[in-house]
Amino acid sequence: MSNTRFGAIAESGKRTHRKVEETGKRSQLFGQQVFNEEKMLQFLTKEALEKVKSAIFQGTKIDRKIADQVAEGMKAWALSMGATHYTHWFQPLTGSTAEKHDAFFDILPDGRAMEKFGGAQLVQQEPDASSFPSGGIRNTFEARGYTAWDPTSPAFIYKTTLCIPTIFVAYTGEALDNKAPLLRALHAIDEAATSVAQYFDKNVRKVHATLGWEQEYFLIDKALAKSRLDLVMTGRTLVGNAAAKGQQLDDHYFGVIPSRALSFMSDLEKQCTKLGIPVKTRHNEVAPNQFELAPVFEEANLSVDHNLLLMDVMEEIADQHEFTVLFHEKPFAGVNGSGKHNNWSLATDTGVNLLSPGSTPMKNLQFLTFFVNTIKAVDTYEELLRSSIASASNDYRLGANEAPPAILSIFIGKQLSDVLDELEGVSQGKLSPQEKTELKLNVVGKIPEILLDNTDRNRTSPFAFTGNKFEMRGVGAKTNCAKPMTILNTIVAKQLTDFKKEVDVLIDKKNLKKDEAVFNVLREYIKTSKRIRFDGDGYGIEWQDEARKRKLSNNKNTPEALQVLTSKSSIALFKEMDVLSEVELKAHQEVELDAYILHVQIEGRVLSEMVYNHIIPAAVNYQNSLLTNVQGLKEIYGAVYNKVAESQLNILEQIGEHLAEIKKQTDEMTAARRRANGLSTINKKAQAYCNDVRPYFESIREQSDKLEKLVSDEVWPFTKYRELLFAK
Repeated sequence: MSNTRFGAIAESGKRTHRKVEETGKRSQLFGQQVFNEEKMLQFLTKEALEKVKSAIFQGTKIDRKIADQVAEGMKAWALSMGATHYTHWFQPLTGSTAEKHDAFFDILPDGRAMEKFGGAQLVQQEPDASSFPSGGIRNTFEARGYTAWDPTSPAFIYKTTLCIPTIFVAYTGEALDNKAPLLRALHAIDEAATSVAQYFDKNVRKVHATLGWEQEYFLIDKALAKSRLDLVMTGRTLVGNAAAKGQQLDDHYFGVIPSRALSFMSDLEKQCTKLGIPVKTRHNEVAPNQFELAPVFEEANLSVDHNLLLMDVMEEIADQHEFTVLFHEKPFAGVNGSGKHNNWSLATDTGVNLLSPGSTPMKNLQFLTFFVNTIKAVDTYEELLRSSIASASNDYRLGANEAPPAILSIFIGKQLSDVLDELEGVSQGKLSPQEKTELKLNVVGKIPEILLDNTDRNRTSPFAFTGNKFEMRGVGAKTNCAKPMTILNTIVAKQLTDFKKEVDVLIDKKNLKKDEAVFNVLREYIKTSKRIRFDGDGYGIEWQDEARKRKLSNNKNTPEALQVLTSKSSIALFKEMDVLSEVELKAHQEVELDAYILHVQIEGRVLSEMVYNHIIPAAVNYQNSLLTNVQGLKEIYGAVYNKVAESQLNILEQIGEHLAEIKKQTDEMTAARRRANGLSTINKKAQAYCNDVRPYFESIREQSDKLEKLVSDEVWPFTKYRELLFAK
């Protein structure tokens, strides 16, 4: 293996950056490979175009006749772009994307060949559902599942294939993917938020959730990454002694982007722009060889699709530039891991960001309404929101120095906290003219002014208000954004629904004016959700003690965090909002738990292989070299050789101790894994892998890293951190 390591180092040292030609302005490239409105104007009939736009903006259905027209136009455009195949592009519960390609080519009954693609192929396909995770909804022998066209996310061409974004459902109708629940949640937030927004503007007809993600990732030379069994199989380094220099000098963060990385980024951005992904920001992140990319905000469903497509394209482009891109949340111990901050807001069809203060007290009351209701929703369902970011890989990151803790809290800053404290004192019932004037002019009216200076940010907060949006920071770099966005939009939709009911009661039965009723309900929400607001450092034991007093959950690992999915309150919530049925919720929980088990199981198996096939042989090999040296000294110096060979004997003894301990720990881990595999329920198995198997990973790593420091560099089998993280 050491030969593999040194060969990889030599290969990586020969790399030069690949030249990427820039052709024209990005604005001219944008959407070239997307069947957007511009293309539809060219290739669709007026009737078909209007029906598609109505489906996108009003959610109306597209009948078979129109589907045939759309398919014909889409096929004509795709063929003109050089496409040869089409696919329904969907998001199974694996967390990534899936596709099955079919050629446009077909044979007619008379034997002639032609390019064929009709409405039936556009609207629905039947991929084999048996091998995708279903959480017990489908048996293995029940293969039938359907993909159905999502017209709200435009089709696009990737390479030579027309990709049609779709949902994926079982033969019996349950969702087998992440997109269908997201679309239901977005429909729920649209209805609930529109009803509330009409308190302030009767012209609002639609509200859509917006999302802007920030994708963090590592770039590692392909040869170096392939030289590590653990990186290839698990996406992270299971062993590895920290390099003398890591990120402690902060010299990588926002530094000059290395030439090879910049070439990769330029190529990536060019491809993304053609695919309609509005990438805008790029920079070095904190850890060596870590970077970040962020787009312009988009409607949430489209933004989720674009993030998944981006990750596919990144892997493809990285390979062309002789890189491996790592999305694992914690690929290297001792340096920052990677997240995917989800910046979320609500926008009306009249062009108003509902989480942005306005120029009048009434607009600011609208802002406060959505602001406070979001805080209330997170407070009520903090445990459920925590479950949306749970995964085996993200468990390594949450609570580390660069990531928020597993305890959900909200940071809003001192200025807005002061505003809420003022509103907490609003009188119950009708407001006096003086109080109403004071509130509107001196409290609500001054919100835009105070936010201009609200620049202090708490980078450790899991859920922070950042001026005109909330930023959900616990989302892992590998996570499909659909998961947290489904839950966040569902809980806010539920909260807004309850809010409107309470306000309407005060208006209809207590004869309060609209703004008085709004102030009264907000006052109660501010009081009851106060526990979730926290402006301090989330890492200390003091916050954990304080969170316990506030009765906030602290689900530190994935098996704990996922239990809430099937609680009575969760089942009732998702049923009421028509987002997930009880069957679907239980299936999602089972799929997530099973994924957790498999990830930990694979890591355990890989670690065992590394210990027995690589680490122990390398250490024994070096022991033999030392023994030969000691034996030679004994032959020369005779009885006093102990003094001359003292250092060698000491190293031999240390290696022997670490070898004994690493074998013992690995054997015990293997036994714990076998016991876990024998457990009857998925919950017990997941907990056993978490509590009984996973703790061995750190103790085995500790012994391996000590051996790495003792064993000669020439015989150590695995590419080291200094080589992985500092190769340009």
